[in-house]
Amino acid sequence: HEGKVKAMYILGENPVLTDPNANHIKAALENLDFLVVQELFLTETAAYADVVLPAASFAECDGTFSNTERRVQRVRKAIDPIPGQANWETICQMATRVGYPMQYDSPKDIWDEMASLSPSMAGINYARLDENNSLQWPCPSVEHPGTPFLHGGKFTRGLGLFQPSEHIPPGEMPDEDYPYLLSTGRILQHYNVTTPYSMGIASVWDKEMAEVNPLDAEKLGLETGSQAKVTSRRGEVVTHVKVTDRVLPGVIWMSFHHAATPTNELTSHHLDPITGTGEYKVAAVKIEKVG
Repeated sequence: HEGKVKAMYILGENPVLTDPNANHIKAALENLDFLVVQELFLTETAAYADVVLPAASFAECDGTFSNTERRVQRVRKAIDPIPGQANWETICQMATRVGYPMQYDSPKDIWDEMASLSPSMAGINYARLDENNSLQWPCPSVEHPGTPFLHGGKFTRGLGLFQPSEHIPPGEMPDEDYPYLLSTGRILQHYNVTTPYSMGIASVWDKEMAEVNPLDAEKLGLETGSQAKVTSRRGEVVTHVKVTDRVLPGVIWMSFHHAATPTNELTSHHLDPITGTGEYKVAAVKIEKVG
């Protein structure tokens, strides 16, 4: 945003919709000299790109997936990549053309290099994955069976180490001008901002529904299905309303899945001091009935 980054290559991400304070993100992308986006769809972020490259989906890729259970699983393509090559091949060609040659012949070559540099994955290879379907790291040697759960029997350092933490207040709280607290998250039927492209999933939940407590809805003249404008210090969106006691009085809950209602234009630039994650759960907003 300050002009320090001149070029960017974005693969499989849509920060215009998923990152907090989306208008700030848009301004940063516009400030780039050159933007490459590699995607399955012409997303909101791809609209800012100087060059859009085709991407291969999970069903067109060989390799591995690693999940938050630390489980590494083999993935085998169902069809050949529609773009003509896999994503790793595109990355290798891009790197080579800008002066950093990447000479890999397969995803296995890439995995073997990564495992050689990562002690916790040193014992995981394609032969073992083909035999076992999956392995969980840490797996430091080929004789190691993998680690189904961490700290079995005792903590790594012996006893548990507990440290009190000071409460760090959110960067922004409701006030007289913006009296409601906006909290955001995901709904069961969707994941981030790609699933609305699925006709089946979209048929279950096809639009944004801001959840409002019945007491607030009565004061604001809102009812389920009506439209409302939600405004923060950074932007405003129009959304449908769902009146429910799942949220407390003074709280508005919204997801960020639907491009027609870019919820992250409302969220703030404040970050968690440790993880750097945006404060998606706390933003000050006001809400008013539309029509």
